[in-house]
This record gives sequence, C-alpha cells and structure tokens, in this order.
Amino acid sequence: MRNAHTVEQVRGAEAPLLASLPPGALMQRAVHGLVAHAARRLGRVYGARVVVLAGGGDNGGDALWAGARLAARGARIDAVAPGRTHPEGTAALLAAGGRLHHPGPVVGAGGPAGAGQPIDDERLRILFAAADLVLDGLLGIGGRGGLREPYARLAVLAPPERTVAVDVPSGVDADTGAVAGPAVRASSTVTFGTRKRGLWLMPGAAHTGPVELVDIGLDLPEPDLCALDDADVAAALPVPSPTASKYSRGVLGLVAGSDAYPGAAVLAVGGALRGGAGYLRVVTAGHAEKVAGEAVGAVVSRAGDFVRMAHPEAVVTVIEAGDADTMLAAGRVQAWAIGPGLAPGPAVRTLLTALLATDLPVLVDAGGLDPLAEIIAARPAVAERAAPVLITPHEGEFQRFVSVALGRDAQATVAELADDRLAVLRRAAAATGAVILLKGARTLVVRPDGSALVNTTGSAWLGTAGTGDVLTGLIGSLLAAGLAPATAGAVGAYLHGRAAERAPAPLAANDLPALLPQVIGDLLDRRRMPRGVA
Repeated sequence: MRNAHTVEQVRGAEAPLLASLPPGALMQRAVHGLVAHAARRLGRVYGARVVVLAGGGDNGGDALWAGARLAARGARIDAVAPGRTHPEGTAALLAAGGRLHHPGPVVGAGGPAGAGQPIDDERLRILFAAADLVLDGLLGIGGRGGLREPYARLAVLAPPERTVAVDVPSGVDADTGAVAGPAVRASSTVTFGTRKRGLWLMPGAAHTGPVELVDIGLDLPEPDLCALDDADVAAALPVPSPTASKYSRGVLGLVAGSDAYPGAAVLAVGGALRGGAGYLRVVTAGHAEKVAGEAVGAVVSRAGDFVRMAHPEAVVTVIEAGDADTMLAAGRVQAWAIGPGLAPGPAVRTLLTALLATDLPVLVDAGGLDPLAEIIAARPAVAERAAPVLITPHEGEFQRFVSVALGRDAQATVAELADDRLAVLRRAAAATGAVILLKGARTLVVRPDGSALVNTTGSAWLGTAGTGDVLTGLIGSLLAAGLAPATAGAVGAYLHGRAAERAPAPLAANDLPALLPQVIGDLLDRRRMPRGVA
C-alpha cells in the first residue's frame, strides 16, 4: 500500500527530526535522493547543463544543494532565483562553480552579498533551450494559491519534458492538487518522506509525471489517502478454493441494458465475467412482442438477445419495465449492480427501490444514479441502510447526483471539485452514507467515514464510450465474490486501468474484457511466486 499525507502531517513528522539532528542534516537526506534521480535522468553528469529554479524556502535549498553536488561532478549549473535564496545552498552552489541569475528586480535578501546577475526573458529562453535538465525548486509544500510574477513566468518557460519537480511541482497545492493559474509541468517529481496528497489528486496529478519517493526517516501518522499497488491487488483478488462451485464463488445480479442501449449490457457483462464471481444473472427490460400492432406472447429484449449472443455464460431474465417482482425472482444473488444502459425514470426508480429494500450490497451507476438521488432526497434513511451502497459516477453524473440528493448547487460543485476534489467527495459520502467512486484520470474511492483510496493506473484512452459499463460489471462481480465495496471499487479501477495500459491505441471499450485475464493472471503469478524471487 502506498500512502499520502497532508502538509500538516508532514510538518509534524519533521519537527522532532529537525530538533534532534544537526542543522541541515534532514535537508541533505533529501538532496542525496534528488541528486541520484537527476543523475539517472542525465545519464552522464559531466558536461551536462542543468538549470535550477530556486525559491527562498527549504525547497529552493534542496534544489541549490543538488545543483552544487552536480556542479562538483562536472555539470554546468545555472540557478535562477526570482527572490531571496537559501543562504547555505546558495553558498555551496557558488563555491562549486555554479552561477546565480535573477529575473527582474530581486525581492528580499538572501545568499552571499552581491551574488547573482540580472537575466532577461530572452536569456532565460536560451538557458532553458540548452538545459539537459531543469530542477524546479521555486515553491515547496507550503505554497498556496496561484504563482505570482516572476514565478509564474518561470513556470511557463520551464520545458516540461526536461523538468524535475522538487517535492511538488510549483503552483500545485500539495494538499488538494488545486492549480490556480500557471504551474510547473514536470516529467518526473522527487518527493521526500511521503507522497503528498496533491501529487495524486487532479488537476495537480497531471503536472507531476512519475513520482519517486525518497525516504528521509519520517515517523508518520496514519495516511490521509492510500493507493493500491500490484501486491495489494494480487492479495485481494478472489481465487476459488479447490472445492469451490459457481455458487460459492458468488452470484451477481446485473440490471442493465434496454432496447435503446443494448450494447451497455454486453459491455457490463464482459467486465462482470472477469471479476471473480462464479455466476451472472442479467436482468434487462424489454417490450411485449407485437403482431399487427397488437401485443402478443412473451416480453422480448434487444439487450437480452445481444447478451445471449455475445456471452452465453450469462443467464438472462427479461422483465417488463419496472417489474421489480420478476427482477427479484431471477434467483439468489450476493450483490446487485444496476444502471448501464438504463434510461432514468420511474421504472428504474421502482427497480432500485426494491433492490435497496434487500439486505445485499448494491452498486449504482449510469441510469440508476438520478433515481437514487431522488430516493435519497425523499427518504434520507437510505443512508442508514445496513448493507452498503456503492455509486460510480463520472464528474457530470456526480454533479447532478449531489444537486438532487443533497440540494447542492451544480455549478458550485464544479468549482469545489477543482479546488478540493477529495473534500467534496468526503462530504457527499458522509451525507449520503454511500461509498463513492468518482471516475476520472485519478479515480477516487471514498467511504462515508472519510477514508479514501486513489487509483493510479490507467490511460487517457479510457475516455471513450462504454468503458464505464465494463468497470461497473467488473466491480459488481468483485462485490458478489465477497470484497467490501470500497475494496471492490479500488481493485476494479486498478484492474481496469492496467487493462487499458495494455490495450491498443486508440482503445475501444470492448477491448478491455479480453485483456483483464492477462492482467489478473500476471498479478496472481506474483502472488504465487516464492519469497525471495523477484
């Protein structure tokens, strides 16, 4: 399990170390890791050209000391400081042969007297164009709000493909991931002690590149945010015992598809068949077959026909719209998932009300979300339901959901998500009693008690129609196989993302189910691997 902490938690963990270690010792631990990362990025340090962007705090000190170490190994170092600089770091850089430049008027004091030369934008562009690497040490974890000039200008000029952020990209809020205006875009980030929340939360996560953690010896409290890794997912995967049967492995009831959207049911079934449950009951609404304009015979369903053709393993029950009794009579299940391919309306609300009256976990997605919001608004006791409810909206669906269920202003929610995505989800989960999985570039899973998981796998190519239907089926199957809702959501998002990473580009949603066995097989191989074997 990978962990992230708040700035306050980091400061609290640093304080006893700073009090017990010699001055500068903690910074040197960070510098050692930063230099090692920079040397790997450069390949050959001698003769390399490195630009250091140095703010006035400890973050700037880390960058200056790293520049001094690289200069001692033969690199040419040009430090650009928009204001005061860390005195010891500046002295070390200049003693090692580095150069210090100031863009525009120097604000404040710091560093050796008289150190540094003014530099204009044209010269800055030349420096950045020639640089093999840029170390961004403008602002650290204490930075809040948008970057002011000339910090903002430096952030814009820094070449993203050659920039390494020191602890956190400047302009990204270390706690919330908020980005208010220009911010450094890095191709990698070296962070110290623990990951900061903002490195995992959008939109800040889009500025970090791969994040490397350098251990500096912090004794940290319980994390504020966690992320699964391969080992966690491998350990959580439901694996049948030698005596398992299709029923003991779990049965999922999936309410999906319609005559208008039959493909959503097919995609959701594709995901569900790969999630570990042993049996899948698909319930889909149809229409009475007509002859000469008159209804005759049984209810038929395009979605049901499509599912039978694509996935003969699934057992399909066709119901009339809103027929909750026939839905529940489809057979015993361990969990329900409802929503893909359904058109929100009274019929879906009737079905959902019946599912919520059971003692089983219920996953609600897509066409089930608006009816669920109406139910919660009218009857908040749903939040006190003994069995858990897991909802899996994308951002637009989430805005509508909280608007109806909780009376929140939809436009205000847009701004709040940009400012502090995690806090918004925590409030909504606490108010509704639901586990909330908010899909996106960094999918978040938040329990009503506020504990949260973030998913770090995936690909931008997942932003295409139908991928959410596959995810719903996959998570529903994991629920039916016995995983707790938040775990099922996090494991499903992780597997879904790993499958997308293997998919051809551009991917189609139907590519994902066929890739899931490869992903799961590789993870299970790791679980079976003897200790000591890498």
